[in-house]
Amino acid sequence: MTNLTKLDFVALDITGNNYLTWVVDAKIHLEAGNLGETIKEENSASSQDRVKAMIFIRRHLDEGLKSEYLTVADPSTLWKALRNRYNHQKTVILPRAHYEWTHLRIQDFKTVAEYNSAMFRISYQMKLCGETITEEDMLENTFSTFYASNVLMPQQYRERGFTKYNQLISVFLVDE
Repeated sequence: MTNLTKLDFVALDITGNNYLTWVVDAKIHLEAGNLGETIKEENSASSQDRVKAMIFIRRHLDEGLKSEYLTVADPSTLWKALRNRYNHQKTVILPRAHYEWTHLRIQDFKTVAEYNSAMFRISYQMKLCGETITEEDMLENTFSTFYASNVLMPQQYRERGFTKYNQLISVFLVDE
């Protein structure tokens, strides 16, 4: 029978491709429901809170995962098992994000909006993996991506003293 209950966010796929975003979403929702303690090891959560957390977590799992972890009754045990199974995603995503960050060049995109979207997607992936991406990093990456033959343009933008990436992108959008 199809699950008729509307999900709060996308269920964890059995492949684990959405594990990192799923963890963030699940933690936020569990904390909002005062159930965040239930997924921590050696917690003192009540049995009622543990059951509520299990219902919530299981509701946000792929049907195949529900079947595989059918016998797990404790949310912290399930949380740890899922982390052990899928946390390797960081080792897959981070090198790819680093590569994309290194090779991100504004001239490779048709529009500033496309470049901006790629910048945020890559920086978000790196942040999910524990990397710190600052406004200065985003500005520097953008300045360094202009054609080598066009030395003056990035220099002119640098001299304008942008401190926020969105300020620079706003100017690019207007110039475009």
